[in-house]
Amino acid sequence: MRAVLTVGHGGREQLQLAADFPAPKAAPGEVVLKVAATAVNYHDIFTRRGMPGIRIPMPVIVGSDIAGEITELGPGVTGWRAGARVLVDPVYRDGERFGMIGETSHGGRAEYVAVPAAQLVAVPEAVSLEDAASLPLAYGTAYRMLVTQGRLARGEKVLILGASGGVGVACVQLAKLLGAEVIAGTGSEAKQKSLAALGADHTVNYAAERFVDAVKRIYGKPRVAGGGGVDVAVNFTGGETWRDTQRTVTHGGRILTCGATAGFEVITDARFLWTFEHHYIGSNGWSVADLEALLGLIRDGRLKPVIDRVLPFEEAAEGERLLEDREVVGKVLLKP
Repeated sequence: MRAVLTVGHGGREQLQLAADFPAPKAAPGEVVLKVAATAVNYHDIFTRRGMPGIRIPMPVIVGSDIAGEITELGPGVTGWRAGARVLVDPVYRDGERFGMIGETSHGGRAEYVAVPAAQLVAVPEAVSLEDAASLPLAYGTAYRMLVTQGRLARGEKVLILGASGGVGVACVQLAKLLGAEVIAGTGSEAKQKSLAALGADHTVNYAAERFVDAVKRIYGKPRVAGGGGVDVAVNFTGGETWRDTQRTVTHGGRILTCGATAGFEVITDARFLWTFEHHYIGSNGWSVADLEALLGLIRDGRLKPVIDRVLPFEEAAEGERLLEDREVVGKVLLKP
């Protein structure tokens, strides 16, 4: 079968297209899927670059967001049939294996992939497999952070940093779906326009204005007595943005995080933490229930994942470049 291999750590030259990679067979408890689409995520790039403390066997077929149709059932698999349309929950949750499909085991950048049947989620007929393949790492993460953990409520004001990436776009869409007022931060005027088209009430271009100044301009300076600032700030950037994020949040407000793409060593100003009685809430990934809720929103016509473009497998390196150079709004998909 055709597959895109990550053959070692380094640059995009480590991606190689194989024309005759061995097709998988379904082991006990597994199914084989014909891949309809897989999304490109920064996790794929981190796997290629190498992550401290995580050893990945090479070559590996990355691609953790996977949707497709079942072509083969392994011994002992019940409750599924050949031809069923499914989404894969890529995280190993059985306590026996570490990591994710598409990281520590072969993933979706191939014509076929073998996965445990326990990790399948049925895709409703009204939901395209391309939309389903957009969900876990971006929309699943955003849903858990905003809804399951953050409990964002109608009428609240929310600041979303990194709003034009996969998780950020999902946060903008979900926040508006929940009835929140959104200020979305990004790095260019073109992306500001895209985020406004998605429903963001306000946008800020980091290249032209500090986001903390934009929040003060729009909502006023947070006051210890209450008022001013945003009720919720979403910051999965970390690094030097953390302390300014504290300065945007109103008394009793919340800061939500699901990562630290610019660095995990952040400076927290304890004065804001105690005087403004802030709540810091972490969110790690997603649950199957989160994915099912998202599929339901798409089925009901309430949510449409933002897909920037769809590329053939042969252009996997270009898909990763687009993310690394921040040239996309939303998701990039690969199709066999």
